[in-house]
Amino acid sequence: MSDAPTARAGRPPPAERAEDKRTLLQKLIEYIRPGPDSKAELIETLVEAEDNRVINAESRNMLEGVLRMADLAAGDVMVAAPRVDQVDIDAAYEDLLGMIIGTGHSRFPVYQGDKENIIGILLAKDLLKLQRAPELNLRALLRPVVFVPESKPLNDLLREFRGNRNHMAIVVDEFGRTAGIITIEDVLEQIVGEIEDEFDEDEADGDIFALADRSYRVSGGAAPERVAEAFGVHLEASDGEAGFDTIGGLIAHELGHVPRRGERIRFGGLDFLVMHTRGGAVTWFKVRAPAAPAPAAPDAR
Repeated sequence: MSDAPTARAGRPPPAERAEDKRTLLQKLIEYIRPGPDSKAELIETLVEAEDNRVINAESRNMLEGVLRMADLAAGDVMVAAPRVDQVDIDAAYEDLLGMIIGTGHSRFPVYQGDKENIIGILLAKDLLKLQRAPELNLRALLRPVVFVPESKPLNDLLREFRGNRNHMAIVVDEFGRTAGIITIEDVLEQIVGEIEDEFDEDEADGDIFALADRSYRVSGGAAPERVAEAFGVHLEASDGEAGFDTIGGLIAHELGHVPRRGERIRFGGLDFLVMHTRGGAVTWFKVRAPAAPAPAAPDAR
């Protein structure tokens, strides 16, 4: 007699019965409620899941961010080259230190001669090594530079960032010219939204701060009248529109679109650089006033 198990007449072996049962269940579910056939339908399903309290709003936003990120490339979220703060390898230490303190960034592309000739990445914290070991030079502190094309998918770029521990890349166009920079923070913000950094302080502590390079950090939530009085200028919408409660709202009106990080505008005799945004609103500007007097007693930090 064969040792192989035999099946009762008309009934498949247990493994096959289980497989058939799963297949039938899947078909039944699909018949009753077809699954999403597109990314748009999947996002609608996530909205329904939130409405049914299966997931919360924050989880839905993050999941939608993951889905949308799959369609984005480095060129879509990079900071354009004209807005990038770069370091000259031949700059004096004092000038270099003032720039780094003033901008508040943690990483800087370093160039030699021409700004297109990027030779490495400088971490702000590495400058401390120069104070402890004066025999070192700036070139010895540079980290390797990574170049990526504008068409680099964000999913792939995030994987590389996690693997090689280089959290900044130089984005180049099809001709090999520098198009901008992109950081791991830029990629992650597509999923989790704006990430708070050292500029996200409680506005109750003040709205105008002096920086080391003789510029000022101004809260996007500061009243236009407050900024105008501090810098001794007149700030009014070019089309005569009134009723702006914040300087961020007034600048957005002048630009005609939601301000983006790194965007610059000259308005009312002042140079406004968008340092940080959150939820479509500017949280901090960097302001220079070449011809204007210093702000009246700002909260220096």
